[in-house]
Amino acid sequence: MFDYKLLSALAAVIEQAGFERAAQVLGLSQSAISQRIKLLEARVGQPVLIRANPPSPTDVGRRLLNHVQQVRLLERDLQSQVPALDEEGLPERLRIALNADSLATWWAGAVGAFCADQQVLLDLVVEDQEVGLKRMRAGEVAACLCGSERPVAGARSLLLGAMRYRALASPAFMARYFPGGFDAARLPRTPALVYGPDDFLQHRYLATLGIQDGFLHHLCPSSEGFLRMTEAGLGWGLVPELQVREQLADGRLVEISVDKPIDVPLYWHHWRNGGQLLSQLTEHLRQTARHWLVPL
Repeated sequence: MFDYKLLSALAAVIEQAGFERAAQVLGLSQSAISQRIKLLEARVGQPVLIRANPPSPTDVGRRLLNHVQQVRLLERDLQSQVPALDEEGLPERLRIALNADSLATWWAGAVGAFCADQQVLLDLVVEDQEVGLKRMRAGEVAACLCGSERPVAGARSLLLGAMRYRALASPAFMARYFPGGFDAARLPRTPALVYGPDDFLQHRYLATLGIQDGFLHHLCPSSEGFLRMTEAGLGWGLVPELQVREQLADGRLVEISVDKPIDVPLYWHHWRNGGQLLSQLTEHLRQTARHWLVPL
């Protein structure tokens, strides 16, 4: 029989990225959290945490975290049927991994009404769309939005649509680097903007133009900062069309090569045994995401 106080301590340490914040969230001392983790490890007979900064789960720790995530959601279903079991009456907290560009554009509009109606609090983990699934594999989130179609074991995936990106730059940038008009051969020596080391969107765009080698680029791990740096003429970059309609309309940004967008598929991943809340959110996203995303 699982001791869920011990499992809650494990989940808190991973979700809060450390023992101190986990203790604050659970209203315990840091020593008490440490003792619960040690007791859990004694019961399973092996480590559940890699003591790094931040801590990360071992293989068995990941399996336990997956279990905790699903139990929390199933408990919510039971509490809705037997309200007396919900002693605190607090909203459910749903931990979801998603990419920064979705968060900066369509996500809030898609889920706002759902969260208000269902009394759900979101705990969002921002990851690039190419790597967000690792959070589910690690048992750290109940669902994720990412660019990978294949779900992890025990989960399902649903194609919601695609985000359309356009390669943009400021007029001043184009005048500086392409005074005679756009020339794809000059792009490797022209500063680009890249979100982070896991962002290969600019690489994909260059490949469509026949460019396979490296290129000059800034690293900017902020969706808002990425757009501001593009507007300021620091580099060219692939920006979500949803984010730049005003800038394109008033001429603050222009396409470096006209009508060459890239569509990035977005898949919603959720646990099969995630209970009614995840099922309802999945259906809600199926219905609402199409208002913002490009169909595939």
